[in-house]
Amino acid sequence: MELAYQIMVGAPTVMLFGLGTVSMFAPSRMTKNFALEPIGVVGLSTIRSVIGGLFLASVALLITGFVTVQPQAYAAVAILLGVVAVGRVVGLIADGFVKEVIPPLIVELVLITALLGAFFRPF
Repeated sequence: MELAYQIMVGAPTVMLFGLGTVSMFAPSRMTKNFALEPIGVVGLSTIRSVIGGLFLASVALLITGFVTVQPQAYAAVAILLGVVAVGRVVGLIADGFVKEVIPPLIVELVLITALLGAFFRPF
């Protein structure tokens, strides 16, 4: 069961670390992934700060929760990702269905499920 727990926390941590690092240090590489067209330096700064910052702060919470054995951190990141997922659903409703939104939504829901599983783990 310990391996399952490590995967439930480790996989989201690695994924968010990758996204956060690339967003922070190579924001122009993320424009296609996020379907964004930043306007100049300010737009790139927004990708670095808002998107990269959100992902890397989530990583910091997950690592802190794992090291200190305080699973509340997993719930906090699950809430952040949950609000992101709600934003995607609102977009689907308000802006119309676009199939390209579904894969990241599914990934977010899987990450949320894994983190909540780690938070509520019975072992």
